[in-house]
Parts: sequence; structure tokens; C-alpha cells
Amino acid sequence: MSHDSEAARTPLLRVDKVVKRFAGFCALDGVSFRLMPGEILGLVGPNGSGKTTCINVISGLYRPDDGQILLDERPIGGLPPHKLVHLGINRTFQVPKPFPSLTVRENVEVAAAYGRRRESPEHIDVILGTLDLIASRSRPAASLNSVQQKMLDLARALATAPRILLIDELAAGLNPEELRRVAARLRDLADSGIAMVVVEHLMGFIGEVTDRVIVLNAGREIFEGKLGDAVRDRQVVEVFLGVGDAV
Repeated sequence: MSHDSEAARTPLLRVDKVVKRFAGFCALDGVSFRLMPGEILGLVGPNGSGKTTCINVISGLYRPDDGQILLDERPIGGLPPHKLVHLGINRTFQVPKPFPSLTVRENVEVAAAYGRRRESPEHIDVILGTLDLIASRSRPAASLNSVQQKMLDLARALATAPRILLIDELAAGLNPEELRRVAARLRDLADSGIAMVVVEHLMGFIGEVTDRVIVLNAGREIFEGKLGDAVRDRQVVEVFLGVGDAV
């Protein structure tokens, strides 16, 4: 087997039997999956199933209590977020928290500096332009609406040149046209080689952007595969989609 063939088969990220507990509650109970370069993996499941906790553990916000997280086959579980950003892992949040008094451009410049990137003004404009923020680049972040703040959160993550993006409910609140544009942008990013883990409740959006999905319930993986197959899986239907939705 050639070196290139081996590289193509080697996961960029490996999550092996990861456990996360909060006092007596087990939020993640042995979750395992692989993420390949350029792949978009969806994490879906009912509220409280462990989706955001999984992202929080991968991004270093929480330390895993058991199991391993490996980037390029090197353990990274428990590393602080800033070190993970420097290694190429960044994320968005359900509720963005930009620096409100800084302009949109300044927020992205701060993120680039945090990621040890020296992006040119032109490159930052490209990022802002692809997310429909170029006209707002001189406005304070506090003046943006909720959708624009989500896009700014994504722009800040992209400014650190991530290899892996963790996306937490980016689509919530977007209208159909905005959803279409964001889905196309995520697919473009995947085509450029960026791998993504996407947490989302909007199944239409998940179906449009993901290569495969993992369904979680009570901190455990109950399904892995295509979304179209998930809706025909009896266990998924019973615990997440609901019988009436399995049409």
C-alpha cells in the first residue's frame, strides 16, 4: 500500500470509548467514532443525549473522565482549548459571544492572532465576504442580529485556519435561503479538506451537509451511517425521531 493510500485511510480524529461524568450523571458513556479529512459528520439525538458535551470534550472545554481522543493518532484529551486551536481544532457555540465593542473585522483579527495566524486584510475580507459580513465589517459586533453573530462566530473560527471545525447548532434561527447558503459554505470548506462535526436539530440541514451521522441517546451511540438509513432504524425512531416521523 502506498503512503498516500495509507494517509487517505488514517482518521484525522479518533474518539475512543470517551466517558464524561458530572457528579452522578454520565453525559457520555463510551462514545467512539472516527473523522476523516474533509468529512462532515453529524451528531444528532434528543435533548440531553450528549451531543454538545461531546463537542465540549473534543474542544478541551471539558476533560474526559475515561477513553481517548487522538488527533493524527496522538492523544489530545484534556489539552486546554488554546493548545487545541494551535493544533487545528476550533469550534462555534450555540450562543456566540463576540467582543461586543470591537468591530466585526477586529473580532476576526483577534481570533486570527489567538490562532497564531497572520492573515492579510484581503484574506479576512474573503472570510467575511463568504459569510455575508463584508458590509458589516466596520460595525461593532453588538449591533449584529443573531444570525449575523452566528456567522461572525464561524468567521472567527475560520480565521484560525482549523483542520477540524466543531459546529454547534449553527443553523438554528436561519431562514431557508440562509440555510442554503450556509450549507453550501460548509460543503465548500469540506471540499478544501476541513473536517467537521456538526451538532444540529434541523434534519433537513443535516441531510444536506453531512456525509454520515451518529445518533446519540443517553450518552451512547445507537446508530452510525447515512441519515436516510437512520430514519428507518427502529431504535432511532423509538428514541429520537418518533414513530410519526419515520415516513
